[in-house]
Amino acid sequence: MEDRGVSDGELVAAALGGDPAGLGVLLERHRADMRAVAVARLGYGPAAEDAVQDAMVTALRRLGDLRDREAVGPWLRAIVRNACRMQVRSARPAAPLDRDIAGVGDAGDAVLDRHALGDWVWHAMGRLSEPLQLVLLLRHFGVGRSYAEIARVCGVPVGTVRSRLNEGRRKLAEVLLAEADAAHGDAGSLSRRRGDRLREMLTASVEGGLAGVVADLAEPGMVLAGWWGTVPHGRDLLVRILSSDAEAGVRERVLDVSASTRFTLMDCALVSPPWDPTHCPPAVLWLLRMRGERITGVRLCHPAAA
Repeated sequence: MEDRGVSDGELVAAALGGDPAGLGVLLERHRADMRAVAVARLGYGPAAEDAVQDAMVTALRRLGDLRDREAVGPWLRAIVRNACRMQVRSARPAAPLDRDIAGVGDAGDAVLDRHALGDWVWHAMGRLSEPLQLVLLLRHFGVGRSYAEIARVCGVPVGTVRSRLNEGRRKLAEVLLAEADAAHGDAGSLSRRRGDRLREMLTASVEGGLAGVVADLAEPGMVLAGWWGTVPHGRDLLVRILSSDAEAGVRERVLDVSASTRFTLMDCALVSPPWDPTHCPPAVLWLLRMRGERITGVRLCHPAAA
């Protein structure tokens, strides 16, 4: 089954039938929207990444509770919003990340046992080390314990719990998306296509022809937002910013691109010139709002100072 032309409902049905690639394609299709919600609520940084990772694991557990299979996009974004709320409340004992999501039923293991996707989840969990399995089970597959509670159970610092959760969720996602790539060759085609065009823009900022590339990518009325505020009709300003950075010796290295119909998110490392090693922050997130394949808005987010 190819990704192109397959509805969300069909992918949900495939996943519930035991095809993990169906869920992998769903998460790839909606990953940019999920991350945009998290960044809007928590800012660019580890808290937003944690919220998206939590939401992805929650989606693994609760897919069988989804009432309207064609409404999986709003459902995933609701899970992200709830995960963001839990991040804000993290100083207090945490309720399950998905407790107030419509359609939630039993504890995670009981839900998984009711449909074939559970076999894949438990198989993937079994490929993790025991410390990673333990923190994932405590956090996501029981009553939803807080980081502090998990730290007490495991006898490790809270920081270790966070790092183990991040590694475990990342490895689960890698297995899931690998399954998606194997079964659905077009699963990441939108992200790859848009990523190629954005890389072309960054190359042009160094080698020349930037204004023409930006004009081809963005609407004339594109809104540009960042530390300077919000500028309507900001296409020319974007060209000036990229050109100025390039002239100063700054280079952007693309780390990841994810795309949905509405958004494209591009993570870049910023490399300062050797003669001015503190010229720029270490990273930038491009959050681009799309209309079809044209950019209507750009927000540039740098990580918050430690």
